[in-house]
Amino acid sequence: MKEFYYEVVITPSSHKDEIESFLMDHFYNGIEENGNSLILRSEEPLDEIILKTKEYVKNLSNIFSENIDIDIKIEKKKNIDWIEEYKKSITPVEVGNFYIHPSWYEPKKGKIDIVIDPALAFGSGHHPSTLNCLKLIDEIVKKGDEVLDVGTGSGILAIAAAKKGAVVDICDTDELAIKEAEKNFKLNKTEFNKAWVGSAVNLQKKYDIVIANIVADVLVFLAKDLKNALKDGGFLILSGIVDKYLQNVLEKYKDLDLIKKIEKDEWITLLFKKR
Repeated sequence: MKEFYYEVVITPSSHKDEIESFLMDHFYNGIEENGNSLILRSEEPLDEIILKTKEYVKNLSNIFSENIDIDIKIEKKKNIDWIEEYKKSITPVEVGNFYIHPSWYEPKKGKIDIVIDPALAFGSGHHPSTLNCLKLIDEIVKKGDEVLDVGTGSGILAIAAAKKGAVVDICDTDELAIKEAEKNFKLNKTEFNKAWVGSAVNLQKKYDIVIANIVADVLVFLAKDLKNALKDGGFLILSGIVDKYLQNVLEKYKDLDLIKKIEKDEWITLLFKKR
């Protein structure tokens, strides 16, 4: 453990949910919420994630044609082992047949065990968008299904599908996310079929199920590619949608059949089927 660590407090003027989702897809040491602020901590400088966040907010401002400001405060602090303190706040999550827990908890008898250490990688199962996806994966994935997880992050959703017997491919635009997902697959003693850095653009392969737990603007942007990745009769799980952007997403996917809509807090997950 190093003597000091860096703490970054990001306070957006608006669109906190979208910025939080972006950060959770690109930062792997856990994120703390304090009112309207998002707190990141790391023993390494956080210059790169700050730069990425500023660029994302700039793009977000252009997408929604409004000025979005972010206040960023950076402090170098004496290390009191904040990871250990963070661990104390993390408890297991039970979703359908899945039992998601950090490695310092024991498995639960009769449940499908998924081990994720949230202090090291995003995707612990606590976020509503992840919970909603896990519910649907538990309901629809069956042995032998070919599944693609777009924007895999920690790999938790792909791991859940694999533990249901699916053959899974994973992709993410962040190379570090792919590396973290690979570690989590090994931690869970399960395997993926193929992984790549990138998205679902111009894929030749078709899947029984495609999962995309990302932000609404990206779901809108990728609509054509996500639909093209589906087999006829295949299922598409979309998540990471806040209510105010639901209609934008629904409009882009109106040529699919909406099978189910799940809401938790302000977050919405949609299950579509290709005709």
